[in-house]
Amino acid sequence: MPLIIRANTPVPQVEDDHWQLIKHDTETMQDDAAWRILPLAIWQAQRAEGVLHANSHTGVWIGASDEYEEIIDDLLALPLIAIDFPSFRDGRGYTVAFLLRTRYGYQGELRAIGDVLRDQLFYMHRCGFDTFAVREDKDIHDALKGLTEYTIRYQGAVDDPVPLFRKRAMEMADFNDEHWEP
Repeated sequence: MPLIIRANTPVPQVEDDHWQLIKHDTETMQDDAAWRILPLAIWQAQRAEGVLHANSHTGVWIGASDEYEEIIDDLLALPLIAIDFPSFRDGRGYTVAFLLRTRYGYQGELRAIGDVLRDQLFYMHRCGFDTFAVREDKDIHDALKGLTEYTIRYQGAVDDPVPLFRKRAMEMADFNDEHWEP
């Protein structure tokens, strides 16, 4: 069974992945895999044909160039949205994740798939990803360390919207209020 990193727990961990990722329309779905992640185009086609049931455990993956805004309300109801990184140099997935979390308020599982490497996990998590399917040729247990390598966050992001300079200003204001004598 494939493994994923789950970061939305008190301590990020590696665990079994019970979702089956379907990459192409010619790929067969395993009968025992009740939870499937379909490419956006296949998901839309199956939904239009009435193949998908409202209570099915189906997620969708969005490619870097997929247009999803017109059907965003339908996507927000899904338990999982995966965002594909075709190359570690392609940063469009960060923007999609950030928009899903902030502008559209997506509350489900947001997964990074594709060319996902250790060096990216911290920043992906900051943009709203909570699970990661690390590239198959990389050690997932080593990649897990990428979530804890950095301890200071300068900019605001999905996981912590207040930037460091604002936190320090608030601390100084509290300190001055406590230590001011008339």
